[in-house]
Amino acid sequence: MIKFILVALGLFLYLVLFIPVMLILLIVRKFRPDVSTSVAQGMVSAVFRLMIFITGSKVEVRGSENIPKDGGVLFVSNHRSYFDILTGFGYTKKPLGFVAKYEMIHAPLLKQWMELVNCLFLNRQDIKQGLKTIIKGIDQVKSGVSVWICPEGGRNMNPDVTNVKEFKEGSLKIAEKGKVPVVPVAIYGTYEIWEEHMPYMRKSKVIIEYGKPIVIDELPDAEKKKLGAYTRSKIVEMLENMVAQNKA
Repeated sequence: MIKFILVALGLFLYLVLFIPVMLILLIVRKFRPDVSTSVAQGMVSAVFRLMIFITGSKVEVRGSENIPKDGGVLFVSNHRSYFDILTGFGYTKKPLGFVAKYEMIHAPLLKQWMELVNCLFLNRQDIKQGLKTIIKGIDQVKSGVSVWICPEGGRNMNPDVTNVKEFKEGSLKIAEKGKVPVVPVAIYGTYEIWEEHMPYMRKSKVIIEYGKPIVIDELPDAEKKKLGAYTRSKIVEMLENMVAQNKA
């Protein structure tokens, strides 16, 4: 319980104490969005890594060489824990924004920081608004800022990490229309930090692995049509390897 309190307190203090910095960055964003994004991403990334450290967890990063150095990409991952976002944002060395659930737009202070780090708010209940978000994502990756999505449609609380829900194909249109590669990402061990035994937090061995980028134009037509299913299969394969290695 102490770890939970420390993490929650750390987030609260960050949001409150750095209000002046946030306001300055919001002003700078109007004139130099690249500068405000770079500063905000560095700050948020550091805070997320600190929160993971507080839980006592260690993160192993695999396959970082698979992340294209130039241009935007669409990161696609499984999603079992809030700590997936902390891990992905904290350890990915590339400008990016997450696609978050629309309800987060009503969170004061948190919303402004999310906007500063290029997050997009997806309303799954409103098709028109959802389409606007996808279009924003397309424009974002074209500009060189990557987008991260979790196409399972929410946290998958199944104890079996390899039991990944079917992906929603529409969200991968960002890569298809934006003409950018898809980078499949497998995240292992985050569920065991908190969701497995809420409200208590416990240390866990976390692994984040970036798979080889998927260039859509190089895929057979059948796999292009089912890009979500194809990407999901790559993530499941990485997760199965992690489970096998953990048992060995």
